[in-house]
Amino acid sequence: MIPSQFDYVAPTSVQEALTLLSENPDGAKLMAGGQSLLPVLRMRLNAPELVIDISGLEELKGITDEGDAIRIGAAATYQDVLESGLVREHLRLLHQAVETIADPQIRHRGTICGALAHADPAGDVGAPVLALDATMMVQSRGVVGPHPVPASEFFVDLFETAVGENELLTEVRLPKHTGWGSHYEKFVRVSHQWAILGIAATVRTEGSTIAEARVGLTNMGSTPLRARAVEQALVGQPATEEALAEICAQVGEGTDPPSDLNGQADYRRHVAGVLTRRAVLAAAAG
Repeated sequence: MIPSQFDYVAPTSVQEALTLLSENPDGAKLMAGGQSLLPVLRMRLNAPELVIDISGLEELKGITDEGDAIRIGAAATYQDVLESGLVREHLRLLHQAVETIADPQIRHRGTICGALAHADPAGDVGAPVLALDATMMVQSRGVVGPHPVPASEFFVDLFETAVGENELLTEVRLPKHTGWGSHYEKFVRVSHQWAILGIAATVRTEGSTIAEARVGLTNMGSTPLRARAVEQALVGQPATEEALAEICAQVGEGTDPPSDLNGQADYRRHVAGVLTRRAVLAAAAG
């Protein structure tokens, strides 16, 4: 389908973009890579009067080392993440998840922050960002500097985040997990499909024992989820299939996955346990 008619503007600063948002409260949408927004427009699920393109804003570009964290700007693409030595070294889990996203064309246009703001629970970046204890930086109009929102408070509901109507997600900051093992286990029927479900696991081992663990869940509820009970139970366990099987099988408890043509909720909970065991074992193996 062809989108409804809309005006297009490319602001020269974040504050200009925020001003445009506030001046068009009911009819404006932000666009970075457009890989989430454009399909919505083509299907006419949304019909904004104005599209504000922030992809050219230099202040939103780049991936930088901030000491104990890595900053990823709102205009940084998936491909920027894949090509970043900082991400490969310090945020291996995110790198692995992004590798599974769609195809090269989409990865060269889509952005990490755009996906986070879109908040599709089947998207592949929410779970690893949660597992890595990220902080989202959100800018308001007329305020000097963005304010931090922990990833644990960022995802509110289906396609809903803590970013206000006249606010902009400018960057995400992820604490370094240098030396941690990691693995993203994505379950799909065909290549490049949205995740039926996914498991983002990163662990720090001491010898053959798990010292710390982080586990994020993709498409197991209306938002990305953290499996905190499983994380706690993994600590102190030997990284063997026998030791981890029963713990990982409990990962679906308390979740509310969808039931659709790809599988019923109970099926997803069962598969999540299997994939969590695989992901944790692979992460522990380095």
